[in-house]
Parts: sequence; structure tokens; C-alpha cells
Amino acid sequence: MRGVHHIAIIGSDYARSRTFYHEVLGLPIVREVYRAARDSWKCDLDAGNAQIELFSFPSPPERLTRPEARGLRHLSFSVDDLNAEIARLADHGVRCEPVRVDEYSGQRFTFFSDPDGLPLELYES
Repeated sequence: MRGVHHIAIIGSDYARSRTFYHEVLGLPIVREVYRAARDSWKCDLDAGNAQIELFSFPSPPERLTRPEARGLRHLSFSVDDLNAEIARLADHGVRCEPVRVDEYSGQRFTFFSDPDGLPLELYES
């Protein structure tokens, strides 16, 4: 394996999720297509060293528990300046949890949520 190619996310409201990941988080759109056979949008976003595939599907089921559900726990974004990113997200109405320090690496991090409550992390590197 050479690395992560993409992470797939299904949003309950495609337009809201697209706005959040593209405009609020600032991830550039690589391509966006509507797949009529599946009644589904697919938007590929450039997340630096991987892509995020943002999907819409009719009536997707909700995530059952948070954050310790089996499966993907959270998605983490590497940032240079944690305080600046927290402030930038706050300007968009996104609330971050209090900053914590990784007990093993000494790096600072915080959690926040996407419009569907998916746990996301900012990790200062």
C-alpha cells in the first residue's frame, strides 16, 4: 500500500454537506457528478494527501452512536496553526471542543462535527 486514496462520507443533506466541506473547510472540488441511476451526487474533494468523496443517497440511515461506535471513529485534518483554524471555523459558526494535548506526541488537537454530527479532528503538526 502507498497511502490513503480517499475517504467516503454520505451526508443527509448534500447541499449543506458540500457547503461545509468545500466552503467552510476550504477543500477544493476535483470533480462533481450526478449519478442518475443511483439518484446520487458524488463530489471529490482535494484533502491534500487524499481525497474525500462526498455522496448523497436517498434516505441514508443515521449513525447509531458517537464517537465510540464500531467502524470509523473520526476523520482528522492536519493543520499548521490550530488556533487560527479554530478561529476560522468559529467565523463560520462551527464550534470546536476545548484543545487537548496528545499524551504521546505532545501535539495539540481538537474535535468538531460536520453538519451530520460526524466527528472531525484538527491535529496541529
